[in-house]
Amino acid sequence: MEQWLEQLPALAMAYGMRILIALLIVVVGRWVSKIVASMVRKMMERRKVEATAVGFVGALVSTIIMAFTFIAALAQLGVQTASLVAVLGAAGLAVGLALQGSLSNFAAGVLLVVFRPCRAGDYVEAAGAAGVVEEISIFSTTLITPDNKKIIAPNAAVINGVIVNYSAKDTRRIDLVIGVAYDADLRQTREVLSQVVEASDYVLKDPAYRVEVSELADSSVNFVVRPWVKSEDYWDAYFQLMANIKQALDDAGIGIPFPQMDLHVQQLPERPPAL
Repeated sequence: MEQWLEQLPALAMAYGMRILIALLIVVVGRWVSKIVASMVRKMMERRKVEATAVGFVGALVSTIIMAFTFIAALAQLGVQTASLVAVLGAAGLAVGLALQGSLSNFAAGVLLVVFRPCRAGDYVEAAGAAGVVEEISIFSTTLITPDNKKIIAPNAAVINGVIVNYSAKDTRRIDLVIGVAYDADLRQTREVLSQVVEASDYVLKDPAYRVEVSELADSSVNFVVRPWVKSEDYWDAYFQLMANIKQALDDAGIGIPFPQMDLHVQQLPERPPAL
C-alpha cells in the first residue's frame, strides 16, 4: 500500500497529462468540426442548394470529424484503436451492404447537389418523367408535372439517366413544320410565314428566325419555321404562332393538305352462269 501511495503522484502526473491532452483533442476537434461544417453550409447556401441538403451534409461533415476526434483521444489515453477501427469498419460494411440501394441514392443526391444539372424550379426530363423540379432531397427528387401530378424519383435513377433541362438556358428555339399544297406559291408561302413570325411579340430578333423548305413529302411541301423565344415564353409563343399561321394561310388562300389515297376500282368481267 505504501509503495502504491508513493507511485501515485507519478501515475497521476503521467495519466493526468494524457487525460488533459485527450480532453484538449476533443475540445479542438469539436471546434474544428463546427467551423468546417459552417463553411460547408455557407458554401452550399451561396450555391442556393436546398435547405434539407445543406443541413444533412453539414451534420454529416461534423459527425465524421468528431468520429476521428474521439478515435485520436482514445489513442492518446493508450487505448488500442486498431481493433476499434476494424470493428467500426466491419459494421459499416454490413450496414452498407444492407442499405446499398439507399446509399446509391444518397451518393447520387450528393452528386446532384454538387454538380447541379438541375435545380428547384427547372423544367426537366429525367428518370422517364417530365416536370418542374420541386425538391432535390438526399434520397429522391420530386417533380411536378404540367397536369399537377407529383412524381418522386430515386436520385440514382435521375443521375444515371439522361437529364434534359429545358430551363438551363435563357432562350429556346421553336421548331414548327408547316405543310402546304404542292400548287402553293413557295415565295408567297415563305412571305406569309415570315410576316406571322415577325408580328409576334414573343419572337426575339437575335438569334434570327429561319423559314425554309425542308421536305417534299407525299402530300405536301413542308416548311420549317424556327423562331427563338425566351424559355419562359415557349408555350405561349408556340400556341400563338400555330393559330396565327393557320389563319394567315387561310387568308392568303394557301391550302394545308391532308394525307390522301387514290383508290382505283377495276371492273372484273362477268362469269358465265354455272350449269
